[in-house]
Amino acid sequence: MHIFLLLNCFLFPVIGRYVETFEQTPLTQRFLDVHDEVNSYQEAANAIINLSVHGRARNQSYDRLATFVDKFGSRIAGSQNLENAIDYMLDELQRDGLDNVHGEDVTVPHWVRGEEYATMLEPRNHKLAMLGLGSSIATPEDGITAEVLVVRSFDELHQKAAQAKGKIIVFNQKWVSYGISVAYRSNGAVEAAKVGGVASLIRSVTPLSINSPHTGWQDYVDDMKKIPTACITVEDAEMMDRMQQRGHKIVVKLKMSAKTLPSVTSRNTIAEIKGSTYPEQIVLVSGHLDSWDVGQGAMDDGGGAFISWQALSLIKQLGLRPKRTIRLVMWTAEEEGGFGGNEYYNRHKKDIANYDMVLESDMGTFTALGMNFQGNPKTMEIMGSIVNLLKPINATALKKGEGGEDITLWMRAGVPGGSIMNANEKYFYFHHTDGDTMTVQDPVAMNLCSAVWAVVAYTVADLEEMLPR
Repeated sequence: MHIFLLLNCFLFPVIGRYVETFEQTPLTQRFLDVHDEVNSYQEAANAIINLSVHGRARNQSYDRLATFVDKFGSRIAGSQNLENAIDYMLDELQRDGLDNVHGEDVTVPHWVRGEEYATMLEPRNHKLAMLGLGSSIATPEDGITAEVLVVRSFDELHQKAAQAKGKIIVFNQKWVSYGISVAYRSNGAVEAAKVGGVASLIRSVTPLSINSPHTGWQDYVDDMKKIPTACITVEDAEMMDRMQQRGHKIVVKLKMSAKTLPSVTSRNTIAEIKGSTYPEQIVLVSGHLDSWDVGQGAMDDGGGAFISWQALSLIKQLGLRPKRTIRLVMWTAEEEGGFGGNEYYNRHKKDIANYDMVLESDMGTFTALGMNFQGNPKTMEIMGSIVNLLKPINATALKKGEGGEDITLWMRAGVPGGSIMNANEKYFYFHHTDGDTMTVQDPVAMNLCSAVWAVVAYTVADLEEMLPR
């Protein structure tokens, strides 16, 4: 029943539009025509690429991002610092001459880290580098001092449940991939509490560590006792594992004063280039402006937010006016679970038939390779022609893949969308750490990513017809 309601409300109006427009044109000829139409944008694509990579806008996105993150640093949801950063961005987008610059209110969580530390007391004294996980509760005022049980998986924890009561559970699960390993960060506290653990310490979710802990959000469940939880380094998790294998007793003192305050109002940051012919139809480009409370949030996701701004800025600087509106959204509170993206979808989903494409960059802005994209076979064919416009910068790869968290609901509802494909093999080295700073960013790579984003957004926004669904 729900599928038919979705089709009736969201997809049939779009399908109907294409049937009405194309019903007298043979299918094969139709897409040959679109391919030829896309090829006609090579001159515009070259102009965008030259402006971004070689022209007066060279290094502009990098310089703008550096000024921003050096001024504000980390920008966790709920903080006044994030709201100050949003005010700054609204002023900058106005100054850049973009249309319809405004904020849209979003209610967001407000978790505060507070003072925290962890020290191994036995078999030797050793300070553990750690970062509390988002939404974690505090320890008692005097902290928790307890023996450690190290496990390498949830299965091992369940097998050793009889040994776990009253202990601090250390999860030393080796990196497999982010999608697999992040389950320990998300669910470690719940699983430890189930067997009577008094706290959980999670091996950081990363393939490489230089004694660097990685933070992130974690999830409690309503019917389970909440226990404090934090990430420790790969090095310390492995060391305690080795100590336990030798039969040593390990004792750790953990002190955390984290607290969750009442939710507050934040904002999604929005700007546009208004379409000349179909202004109600939207091509959306985006990244999230919030970050974790460590580092500068330059990579996650300052880079994605600022190449999205740069896409509009390049088009504006060239005096181009696409047929459809290109909308920039800098999301808020993505790190806590996509609050900005969810609020935007609920507010705007009534207009879903007018959303042509949704893009989000949230997996780095390293050297551009092409696009990760999701759409029906004909849309993928069209996107294949569009990325071929990027031959001058060797960014013609096209792979079926997902977008970011903030656009997931749009894509699930059938709107074509995706993310930038870039050489981001080192992304999780710096993810959610103090190492996420401007030093990770490269101006040449950001120039290339900006060009890809602008060429794809402008071409789709200016085609005679919306992308098929």
